[in-house]
Amino acid sequence: MTQKSQASSQTVALIGAGAVGLSLAAALVKAGVDVAVCGARTPFNDIILNEGGQQERYPIRHIAVPEELGPCHMAVLAVKAHHTDDVGSWLQHFDQNNAVILVAQNGLGHKQRIAKFAPQAEVLPAIIYLNVERSSPGHVILRRVTDCDVCVPQIAIGASLISSLKKGGMSVRQVDDMTTVIWTKLLSNIAVNPITALTGRRADVMRDPLVEQTGRQIMREALLVGLAEGAKLSEDNIEQAMTWLQSVPPGSTTSMREDRQAGRPLEYEALSGAVVDAADRHGIDVPYNRFLHSLIDGY
Repeated sequence: MTQKSQASSQTVALIGAGAVGLSLAAALVKAGVDVAVCGARTPFNDIILNEGGQQERYPIRHIAVPEELGPCHMAVLAVKAHHTDDVGSWLQHFDQNNAVILVAQNGLGHKQRIAKFAPQAEVLPAIIYLNVERSSPGHVILRRVTDCDVCVPQIAIGASLISSLKKGGMSVRQVDDMTTVIWTKLLSNIAVNPITALTGRRADVMRDPLVEQTGRQIMREALLVGLAEGAKLSEDNIEQAMTWLQSVPPGSTTSMREDRQAGRPLEYEALSGAVVDAADRHGIDVPYNRFLHSLIDGY
């Protein structure tokens, strides 16, 4: 079945047509938004989204160069953090004071990365809780693993974009303390992403008792760093993260595992690298994270 975009004056640029970007874009199209996919290496006419065995098609259009975007003031940035520089020319299009960029990236430092290219734009950092997998260009498998799909700050910017995501079926939560949310998500990411990438196993590797024990140590170190950075965390956050990791749907994967399987660069600097850097700033010893970072750095 094809979901057709309703007539709309709203255009959103999708910068990064990976699994997360495709999932968010599908919701926007479903809500009647015109989605322009920016510079995808392999063009496709529709987003084909499979959720729970049900397949839907969502039509999009392609833009080859930033000049073709026209008067577009909203973007979803969904490339991995270490690829931000690669899409700098697209981000520069949004260097204007009425532009909003929703940044769907793991790790820390969202605003700093965007400010290199679009210092005037409003940056809306987003934490994504979807478990998604791109099977081929334009094709995505979507698994919802919590009752919240997207978390963003409780601020006025990006209201129409957030409204469209909700209308398109995304569960969006807005919070006052985004620092705590980012570090809470980071606790699970810094464990499961590198471990699945190094072992080649899917997320169920976290059910292995020895892996679980190591994962807890990785999280415990990061918790101390997060506290020093101003996040409100406790041991309960580690328990919640591990419970969540051990209960994700069968077959769930991670973006870092998929990148390693495909021979692509890994997003480790925004995850374990960011924790190690912050630990160094605060004089906190993080041997597990430092060791994991050195292993991943070899790929």
